[in-house]
Amino acid sequence: MKRLARPAAFLTVALLVAGIGLDRAAGVASAAQPDSVIVVLRDGVDPEQTAEQHHASHGAQVSHVYRSALRGYAAQIPANARQAIANDPRVAFISEDREVWATDTVPTGVDRIDGELSSKSAVNSSAPAVAVIDTGSGPHSDLNIAGGKNCQKGKSFSDGNGHGTHVAGTIAANLNGAGVVGVLPGAPIYSVRVLNSSGSGTWSQVICGIDWVTANAAALNIKVANMSLGGTGSDDGNCGRSNGDALHQAICNSVTSGITYVVAAGNSGADFQSFVPAAYDEVLAVTAMSDSDGKPGGLGGAPTCRIGESDDAPATFSNFATTAADQAHTIAAPGVCILSTWKGGGYNTISGTSMASPHAAGTVALCIAGPCAALTPSGIIAKMRSDAAARPTSYGFTGDANSTVNGRYYGHLIYAGGY
Repeated sequence: MKRLARPAAFLTVALLVAGIGLDRAAGVASAAQPDSVIVVLRDGVDPEQTAEQHHASHGAQVSHVYRSALRGYAAQIPANARQAIANDPRVAFISEDREVWATDTVPTGVDRIDGELSSKSAVNSSAPAVAVIDTGSGPHSDLNIAGGKNCQKGKSFSDGNGHGTHVAGTIAANLNGAGVVGVLPGAPIYSVRVLNSSGSGTWSQVICGIDWVTANAAALNIKVANMSLGGTGSDDGNCGRSNGDALHQAICNSVTSGITYVVAAGNSGADFQSFVPAAYDEVLAVTAMSDSDGKPGGLGGAPTCRIGESDDAPATFSNFATTAADQAHTIAAPGVCILSTWKGGGYNTISGTSMASPHAAGTVALCIAGPCAALTPSGIIAKMRSDAAARPTSYGFTGDANSTVNGRYYGHLIYAGGY
């Protein structure tokens, strides 16, 4: 992240991205259609004439006649007539018709935290809502943008950069047969635009977003706020009252109202104790790990969109914790070469702790929809960390909390598969 000089009275906050690329993927799946078949005819047989005769004599309800790629026809055929048609010497064989559809791509990050094991529903519009405090989110066909607020100039809370839309997709991209799928598909996203189209803003604009979220959380069922942004600062251990930190006080008050804040740890490869909001004890700070294949074990090879990264290792750019106080609210998530939604209706692959944070925000929302429903934000953070720590060592990555290197604490890899 580029560091800028900040006058004391006018601090600048910026989004956290490290590297940009592009990727798309698609696939198919199948299931039997019991009454529909494809009748494949032998070479030289007239398909139209044969289809007409089978309709007249066996009740075949013909839907397609094939003449070029193969000779034959598709039809709904009564079960008791199929054998008679199969015995016709003009018929080579009968093939079951099968349903096919476009499938959502499960990005490697969602796969790596087992997000696909939890939310099987294609529509989670009644799930806890997540506020994405960022450059705005959407519009995008893969996202359920339920509303929002613009704390920048203008009235639109739509994304002018792409960053916030990418974050929103990892949290909640719809399971709709196309594009990508998020950790909690279809969950309502509130687009809170506090950063401009260049990805920068001020603490006053960020506090405007936090203020709006806090005021509307109860009415809109907003339970989680993701902040993939940050700037210089520190935690005074007193919610900003001792060091005059208005951002800290705003977040503390918002947390007291019941909102869990999930934030990016930062991309400077440094201790995040001088980077806020990650340094605040009241938030879940998310470091980035590198994964290339969506599977544990470190066998996937180097990620293709960034030089210098390894499979199942801390991201080279990720900030980390060193103090016991910071370690107590830190967790890791995939943040390298993450495929997600992008402004203008497209998709993009980028890297950063900004990309790690929404994996955790989606998991928090998923848990609030289930076993975390009655927990406070601090209780939810504790459960995220304890559930991650309870996973087998083989689930994690080199350099995680099981094998901290040189005092750099990245935390256990968050686990979304148990909710």
